[in-house]
Amino acid sequence: MGESVTKAILIYNARLLDKNMDTAGAVMVVEKTIRAVFQGYFTDSKTVEALAAAVLKEDGYGDDCKVELYDAHGLTVTPAFVDMHVHMRYPGLTQKEDLNTGLHAAASGGFGTVVAMPNTKPVVSSIEMAMQIEREAAAIGLTHLFQVVSITKDFDGQTVSHLDNLDVKYTPVISEDGKDVLSSQAMLDGMIKAGQKNIVVACHCEDPSLVAQAKALRAEKTVESITKANELLAIAEDSYTIRNIMLAKQADCHIHLCHVSTENCMDAIREAKYSIEASEEKGNFRVTCEVTPHHIGMSGEGDPEIFNIVNPPLRFESDRLALIECIKEGIVDCISTDHAPHTAEDKANGAPGFTGLELSYAVCNTVLVKENGIEPQKLSALMSANPSEILGINKGLLKAGYDADLTLVDPDEEWVVDSELFYSKGKFTPFNGRTVTGKVKGLFIDGRKVLER
Repeated sequence: MGESVTKAILIYNARLLDKNMDTAGAVMVVEKTIRAVFQGYFTDSKTVEALAAAVLKEDGYGDDCKVELYDAHGLTVTPAFVDMHVHMRYPGLTQKEDLNTGLHAAASGGFGTVVAMPNTKPVVSSIEMAMQIEREAAAIGLTHLFQVVSITKDFDGQTVSHLDNLDVKYTPVISEDGKDVLSSQAMLDGMIKAGQKNIVVACHCEDPSLVAQAKALRAEKTVESITKANELLAIAEDSYTIRNIMLAKQADCHIHLCHVSTENCMDAIREAKYSIEASEEKGNFRVTCEVTPHHIGMSGEGDPEIFNIVNPPLRFESDRLALIECIKEGIVDCISTDHAPHTAEDKANGAPGFTGLELSYAVCNTVLVKENGIEPQKLSALMSANPSEILGINKGLLKAGYDADLTLVDPDEEWVVDSELFYSKGKFTPFNGRTVTGKVKGLFIDGRKVLER
């Protein structure tokens, strides 16, 4: 991936797309920030050069500030994507992924910001460790990274005193992802501390006792036992989703529900959102949620073994369709990949999860926009504006004053998924060989070009 550093850049001859607009236009960036957005057809370099010169003069820049003109050739310019849920496997699991390969995969997928989960070796349980990882990621010079801190110290399931030292500026999210906090008291204590600091609590909702029972039923390998196992796995997510929403209400904190995959969970989230909206008491209690590209793009029906390739598992077709309807309804807040790369050996031995960063836009554009008629502006909201708002960062819109993290896409380009071409070390994906529509063609981070295809 190349890099070009400039003080000012004007991207023209483009389609501008965010949650609020879909129009032809141009974007001017000065000093890492969007300075101006021009709507209309700008295809002539002399015209945009004059526009840029006028802006620089207005801002008091002299002749020493030169503007780089970038012809987008009709591509779509959108706010860079934001992924609230990735596994970088760093530190300690770098045979699966590392910061360099993970951030290159993120950039290749059009992501300007990713949020890394703490289930590493050792577990990330301190602000010092989180900030060190963030500094190492920043030195790579690609996608921005926030490092999540665990809800309980070292995933011990009980201790939350380490949360007293957190700063929302550096750790806007805490999570026990990979599992749930089993003790309701410990979870409540952690949520109370998070609520006091305006830190988001991201929850992997799952009852492990039901998961263990489901695994035993799977081992019987009959149609009846596998069906029963899948039903139990759904209840495992449903029951702890309801528990965690209730605890968050008691704690008066913002809960973010990770990789929601069942219709019943969506019903519970809808009810909670409507209840909050109708309430006259407006505290810190808030419920947001994410769905993954694979849960809206695939189901496990017709192939019982496919349920087991990811956690939460691929659900029934009725669940998949319910997720899409909830996206249309506005119940779903964002798309997150749950990027979870593994070695080929670990995957062969049943490790759940797979790579997702380099496929997210294509899968979502294919399934939501092309197949289900969802407006491109809504997809931009799900992948950029909404997660930015949840994280409290100045990104996600094509608007003067916002950070200049920009992705260029061709929403109509068809291509066949070949995971061997991924930057990620994780080469397994159930989408391999599938034809998808929508290709990431470029990425600007802080106004710097870091990817161009």
